[in-house]
Amino acid sequence: MPDMASWLGARSPRILAVIAFILGAVAALGQAPWSLWPLSILAFGGLFGCFTAARTVRRAAWTGLAGGAGYFAVALSWIVEPFLVDVARHGWMAPFALVLISVGFALFWAGAQAIARALGGGAWVWTSVLTLSEALRGWLWTGFPWAQPGHVWISTPMLRWSAYGGALPLTFLLLITGAAIWHCAQGRWRSGAIGLGVTIALLIGGGMMPGAPRPTADAPVVRLVQPNVPQDEKWDPDRMGFYFDRQMAFTAAGAVPDLIVWPETALPVLLNRADGVIAQIAQTARGAPVVLGVQRAEDARYYNSLLLLDGQGRQAALYDKHHLVPFGEYMPLGNFMARFGIRGLAQQSGYGYSAGPGPQLIDMGALGSALPLICYEGVFARDVAGAPGRADFLLLITNDAWFGKLSGPYQHLAQARLRSVEQGLPMIRAANTGVSAMIDAAGQIIAQIPLGEAGYLDTPLPPTGAPTLYSRTGDLPSLLLLFLFAAAPAGLHRRRIARAARG
Repeated sequence: MPDMASWLGARSPRILAVIAFILGAVAALGQAPWSLWPLSILAFGGLFGCFTAARTVRRAAWTGLAGGAGYFAVALSWIVEPFLVDVARHGWMAPFALVLISVGFALFWAGAQAIARALGGGAWVWTSVLTLSEALRGWLWTGFPWAQPGHVWISTPMLRWSAYGGALPLTFLLLITGAAIWHCAQGRWRSGAIGLGVTIALLIGGGMMPGAPRPTADAPVVRLVQPNVPQDEKWDPDRMGFYFDRQMAFTAAGAVPDLIVWPETALPVLLNRADGVIAQIAQTARGAPVVLGVQRAEDARYYNSLLLLDGQGRQAALYDKHHLVPFGEYMPLGNFMARFGIRGLAQQSGYGYSAGPGPQLIDMGALGSALPLICYEGVFARDVAGAPGRADFLLLITNDAWFGKLSGPYQHLAQARLRSVEQGLPMIRAANTGVSAMIDAAGQIIAQIPLGEAGYLDTPLPPTGAPTLYSRTGDLPSLLLLFLFAAAPAGLHRRRIARAARG
């Protein structure tokens, strides 16, 4: 193994890029549902080795591009699923979407490795700059922080540390652990052993942290309704009535809960025309408040919304989704693109949905206050942190039928767990095709309906956790530390170069 660095350094740029691509693909297997996180650590160690072998800025950029392309091609392979719902209309886009999103996001890694090489390289610089590139990926052009490397820790006790720093330190820790393994493989035991020791200590420490408080005997009971509607049948006039009746049957079953939650876009008609349907739902709910995913129109605009009906069937609250999916719920340059027949995948009317005003809290009566999230919004820590106050729980409704049945729904669920830990709040999660789940304030799933099954689940609402450090500070401390970790070694590198030049 000590000769591996020399062997990589002797490879041509093309061969090095191929190796990085393969390692990137392997690294993605730590993401849900595979959760092979030790394999991710080893693969990122290999990617660090490829970076050290890339002695020029240009080679480092190409190696980063290749590694990122392999990583995102596997981690985001579910991205083809929305295009296969209507194959005749969108199927031709599927391979282009996977290639474009993989290479597009890999550009962040390419830029990061180029900058890291220009700053002198080294494990701290590489890890810090690459983590900063992932932070940028989560913000730029509305952001897409899905499948960050640190998400591989969600299936481990390391998840608990996100209460202190969010997702970015998890990515930093994964990368620095990979670099430590590479150092050990090259015989640099001292620096490598320290990094591995810290990681092992944090894993053990996370496992020793106390769990979230369990629901009490008198905790409110929430019913999660999962109709399991295939996306290609969701708006079929011949099938909509069948699936609506299924949701009604689940609503009417058993004892009356304290809250009933239907998933995103659960109503088969616009809210503006749903008075009769809502009256039926209220009657079927037998006095229980109901949360519904609806679509509504206002002044020629369409909204993807969450509606709360009180026990009498009256509208108690209405929330409009504000963080929309580009190319899904709206089309950038929509009027221009519509001339070519290209419209968002999820839109049903006009040129897409309009964005709501932003995060808000909903008074849920005896249950407390909820922060509503609709599907994509659960991916963004800043959408949760942007609430006007601290909620008692998170309320997420989603239609994960768009993500298929392989990796996408499980990755979306994993990120929901991360949001709960970051804020110290339980989450009610109702999904059309699954996974519907009740998640406690420590990110543990206490009850769920499996993916691809129709049914309902009555489960107690876990208690609210204490405010976390991350809920108070957000990502700012992590970002400042990352800049420091990148700048300090880079400054030392420049001073060494200057001394060498003078000598």
